[in-house]
Amino acid sequence: MSQTKQQSGIRIASFNLENLDGPPRGRISVAKRIEILRPQLVRLRADVLCLQEVNGQNESDGSRSLRVLDEVLKGTPYADFNQIHSQSPSGKGARDRHNLVTLSRFPISNFEEVCHTRMDPPLYKSVTAIPHNEDPVAIGWDRPVLLTELNVGEESPLHVINVHLRAPRAAFIPGQKLNSKSWKSMPGWAEGYFMAAIKQSGQALEVRFLIDEIFDANPRALICVVGDFNADDHEAPVRIIRGDEDDTGNGEFAARMLVAMERSMSQSQRFSIIHRGRPQMFDHILASNNLMSWFIKAEIHNETLGDEVGSPAAIEGAPESYHAPVVAEFKNPL
Repeated sequence: MSQTKQQSGIRIASFNLENLDGPPRGRISVAKRIEILRPQLVRLRADVLCLQEVNGQNESDGSRSLRVLDEVLKGTPYADFNQIHSQSPSGKGARDRHNLVTLSRFPISNFEEVCHTRMDPPLYKSVTAIPHNEDPVAIGWDRPVLLTELNVGEESPLHVINVHLRAPRAAFIPGQKLNSKSWKSMPGWAEGYFMAAIKQSGQALEVRFLIDEIFDANPRALICVVGDFNADDHEAPVRIIRGDEDDTGNGEFAARMLVAMERSMSQSQRFSIIHRGRPQMFDHILASNNLMSWFIKAEIHNETLGDEVGSPAAIEGAPESYHAPVVAEFKNPL
């Protein structure tokens, strides 16, 4: 019997590793990060592992690798998993950051990077930019999402969509920054925050287009959207992807809704980050109706989670991620 068939269930996990890199860009040694991250990854016991914020490395021969991730995974079951990863916008240099990686025990039948493949970037004419824009400019996404189709033994593949949506921090406006942290004017900051919301919700909209494309091909599709949404369940980006019938007002779309797996847990447990003392659920696993029929339980490994604002200021060289891993376990239909 194969190793896959021996599993009692299918465990799908998401973990934002938070800027995983080596020196000189990585401020903390790889060895220190491994000491903390590797046990967390092993604990997940994942069959499908979706990672965010995995930085790429440029090798001496000019090639690109995910060498630091390989070091973290060494000695774990994930080292032998099938692997798909996204490319950074430039594919090299300082911008080879925050890549998505999907690791799977199951065979990968297809994959695709999705970034303005289902919709064009919206056009917007800035009000506060210096110099003033005469014409609208395109507002593109900061990174793609990663669709992976897995052969789990069903007639239909399991569609896993690994996401990392834009953080709710003001986007750059030309001529409106005093430095990397400070803004020149209140209107400039406000417009930057508005543009960040366009990027975040716009990317969520493209994910929703992708989901409906899959449903158009197979109304009973098995779909799981996994990752760092940078938004709570009630906020616009998650609501756009979920497509709740309370929002659409049309019960005919009920089968196309996605369900947040953390809803099976008590409210007090539902947090994957702590921001200025406030627990929030920014990392989600959303499942389609047919995949929900396999659902067993959800887990959020937040027992040791620190405050993402307060802890780095108080602790020098903290090697952990300030995102908690999230797991959803489903029965194995094999």
